[in-house]
Amino acid sequence: MLDAVRPELGYRERPGKPTKFGEWYADNIAMDSDFKAAPWCDMFVSWAANRAGVQDHVGEFALTTRHAKWFEQQGAWSRKPEPGAVVFFDWSGSKRIKDIDHVGIVEKVVGGKVHTIEGNVDGVWLKRKVRDSSKIVGYGLPRKVKVIPKVTVTVQPVAADAAVQGAVVQGAVGQGAAASATRSMAAGHGQPPGTAFSPSDAVLPAGLLFALVSTAVTGLRFRAAAAATSGGRHRRGGPRREGHGGERRGQEVVGAGVSGPAAAQEPFHLPYFG
Repeated sequence: MLDAVRPELGYRERPGKPTKFGEWYADNIAMDSDFKAAPWCDMFVSWAANRAGVQDHVGEFALTTRHAKWFEQQGAWSRKPEPGAVVFFDWSGSKRIKDIDHVGIVEKVVGGKVHTIEGNVDGVWLKRKVRDSSKIVGYGLPRKVKVIPKVTVTVQPVAADAAVQGAVVQGAVGQGAAASATRSMAAGHGQPPGTAFSPSDAVLPAGLLFALVSTAVTGLRFRAAAAATSGGRHRRGGPRREGHGGERRGQEVVGAGVSGPAAAQEPFHLPYFG
């Protein structure tokens, strides 16, 4: 990253405060033109990381407090400087991340002094500075940021062997036969030739017809048996005698519903459509 920023030393923001770092950030990261003329110290660091191909280890931020917090969350926050570290400042001397005002890149540490390369310093410049630790809140260490490697999967076409090609051809022939059958079925049902039929379309009407016929036959048998039982009793009993009408009527009802041959008939079952 230091190799990417050294050639930029001496860069100065243009009148109106737009910078190439702000423009890059606005067009590629934020997708917001307001960043083009925004304070650019952290956008410069993000640009440098992108140029060096280490953006996943450095992050891409415009707000210094969020950037420092990100390093802390990555387990890459330190109080000790090292070359290539991202250094965060608070001009009031606080050591709190929420009070950070400025950011730069550590170039080297000499005699307790931290030598940095910073953007947006002395008003408009990108330049080297020498800082003491009294204004430094901490350091983000890119080397300690753990990045999950990105896996690229390449799918290449593979020519099918003869067996697979034969299966495909047979499948196509089978589909043609099935299409012919569905056209015949459509004609038999008075439907247009384009009507799509499946095997269940042919089975369902037959099953429904069978259920209706079975229900009708069972009902007829039940009624015939009940009538035969009731009629036989009337014929065998002859004329009703006075005083026994109620009892006989009770027997007729019982005979029709429970006793006699009717009770031996098969139970009535509704058809099951599953």
